[in-house]
Amino acid sequence: MVRPRQGPRLLLAVVGALVALSYQLKRKSFILVYEVPVSDPVVVTTMDFLTKDFNKKNEDLYNFRIVRVLKAVKRTTDHLEYQVNLEMRRTTCLKSELTNCSFQEGKLYKKIDCYFSVFVIPWFEKYKVLAQNCTDV
Repeated sequence: MVRPRQGPRLLLAVVGALVALSYQLKRKSFILVYEVPVSDPVVVTTMDFLTKDFNKKNEDLYNFRIVRVLKAVKRTTDHLEYQVNLEMRRTTCLKSELTNCSFQEGKLYKKIDCYFSVFVIPWFEKYKVLAQNCTDV
């Protein structure tokens, strides 16, 4: 049984523990962070999502396609987060065309380097771009 004088101390200790726990839950502490091969099936589906999402949001008249993936890093918490560095080039296909297109040459040649951070829940096929930064090369 708790003595009358220890009640407020116990209550304060419980409240302090709950505040500390809720603060820790809000923080994003990564359990695992490591580089993954580009051939990993989740990386492949993530690249497909990124290409479609980039082309949909991009204001260029032509679609872009990934030339090569420079680096893919997997970060694991309560979800998966992939950080990807890649090169993309403008294709000969307009936005309305979805066929396999060759890359632009000459005046319309355009190459960009991009960094993406993507929230991924692969078993639900859920993707969300958390950060994106692309620069002309």
